[in-house]
Amino acid sequence: MVGTLEEKKIGFHSIQESIDTSNSGGRLIFHMFGALAEFERQLIAERTLAGLSAARARGKQGGRPKALNEKERALAVRLYNEQKNSIMEICQILKISKPTLYNYLHQANTQ
Repeated sequence: MVGTLEEKKIGFHSIQESIDTSNSGGRLIFHMFGALAEFERQLIAERTLAGLSAARARGKQGGRPKALNEKERALAVRLYNEQKNSIMEICQILKISKPTLYNYLHQANTQ
């Protein structure tokens, strides 16, 4: 946004941070804040990935728990393959969404 303002020869003045991009000192401070913010985002991303890797090494598995257990997933596949119930009926019986059902069907076909 500040780049767009600069293209239109409009300065940005932040009262709270006392930054004024209409002069070279203000632009320097503004870009330093931007660089520090980007550096902090990268640090957070690196720490997050390191934490996830460490958790996986300890045997932890992230993500959401499965909506259905193994027997219920097999039932979903069987109901679908029998073609006696509609997709919506299967979802209502098992209390799952259509995308969840399709994910289970896809997983069953790839195994």
